Amino acid sequence: MKALQHLKTILYHKYLVMQGCFKVGLYYQGLTHDLSKFSPTEFMVGAKYFQGNRSPNNAEREDIGYSSAWLHHKGRNKHHFEYWIDYSAVEIKGGMAPAPMPVRYVIEMFMDRIAASKVYEKENYDDSKPLAYFMKGKYCLMHEKTKRQLIVLLKMLARDGEKQTFSYIRHVILKK
Repeated sequence: MKALQHLKTILYHKYLVMQGCFKVGLYYQGLTHDLSKFSPTEFMVGAKYFQGNRSPNNAEREDIGYSSAWLHHKGRNKHHFEYWIDYSAVEIKGGMAPAPMPVRYVIEMFMDRIAASKVYEKENYDDSKPLAYFMKGKYCLMHEKTKRQLIVLLKMLARDGEKQTFSYIRHVILKK
């Protein structure tokens, strides 16, 4: 039963991201978003830890100390800022450094955050939820340029709504 619920959640999430991506003209990304979630590595973990109100990866992390599904997912999906972390070419603490994300992946990450908020917030969703969720997180390894771009879009969404923000993305950001 959990596997079916998890599958429905993935499909609904993918549908929401696809809808948003299509509205701004990112058709290929809308179609291919999160395909790795159907791999056994990710799907089986998601089904096992499915709860319906948060990512199963968090439950796996709490259970075993890390998320094997997340480690698989972030390495295959360019819309996650963690995909863009590399060894630094200069000497820095920790040796790792974020790279700026190409704008099309920042937009897909933005759509992903909206969709995840809609999936988990359900009837409590409003356009301020993705920004509120972001502000609670820790993003020390997100490139500053990427972070600024995402925050601008999340604030615009909270203030002006989807229609105006998506129009701005399509006609201004993606026209550059």
